[in-house]
Amino acid sequence: MHLKPIGIGASTIDVWQWSLDVPLDALPQLVSALDEAEFARAGRFVHERHRLRFIAGRGRLRAILGAYLGVPARRLSFSYNAFGKPRLAGRGEPPLHFNLSHSGGMAVLAVSDRYRLGIDIERVLPFRENLAAHFFSPAENEALAAVPSQDYLGAFFRCWTRKEAFVKAHGAGLSLPLESFDVTIDPEGQPRLLRLDGVADAPAQWRLANLALPRGYIGAVAAMTAGNAVALNYRGRRQPAPGRETRGAWHPGARLERSQALRRASSM
Repeated sequence: MHLKPIGIGASTIDVWQWSLDVPLDALPQLVSALDEAEFARAGRFVHERHRLRFIAGRGRLRAILGAYLGVPARRLSFSYNAFGKPRLAGRGEPPLHFNLSHSGGMAVLAVSDRYRLGIDIERVLPFRENLAAHFFSPAENEALAAVPSQDYLGAFFRCWTRKEAFVKAHGAGLSLPLESFDVTIDPEGQPRLLRLDGVADAPAQWRLANLALPRGYIGAVAAMTAGNAVALNYRGRRQPAPGRETRGAWHPGARLERSQALRRASSM
């Protein structure tokens, strides 16, 4: 298969954002991009809303990656590592690294032709569980304990999305203990990886970045850039901000369908 040159470059990570709630007349094109396995998976969703959002997510993912490569969306083939992280199928280094995340009705996709990466977004909603004690490192819990109560939710979700983006970029899934690395939780300045057990120079090798998202969402990108500085390049038409959440609570285990919430962050 002949692939066209991509040329995103060493200093840029492309970020795409779109709504998963699409008009019905857009569905035929999205469905036509799916392969047989994805089409069958869509049919197994019990709720129509979830089925349509899956189609909108995977169909748009394929369309974007196909446009980079000059390949029809349906001809793309994916493979998965031992921990479930997806990549473009084929021998050797893939021509594109990508990662997809979704929360509620929004999806985001990070793409690079140089670096392995991860991306995560979450809606900022209240929750009752003491999740930080289960999923954050001692240093991160200490930093959270110093945050004023009115700022706690924002700090928690900054920490959560930065950790999840890093886990997805790292690619080791469940084998990477969540207490084995620390990230910053500050709202200002460049987010950073502070520590990774066993890899002394990891903070210098990795780059984290905040996502610019509609109100009520927080997100992050992580990339192993070997020390290169990178900027986020927002591509495509930005969707209107979703309506403000006024009810409900955040339940990561149910929403993300992960056995241990954050720990299955290597899934698409």
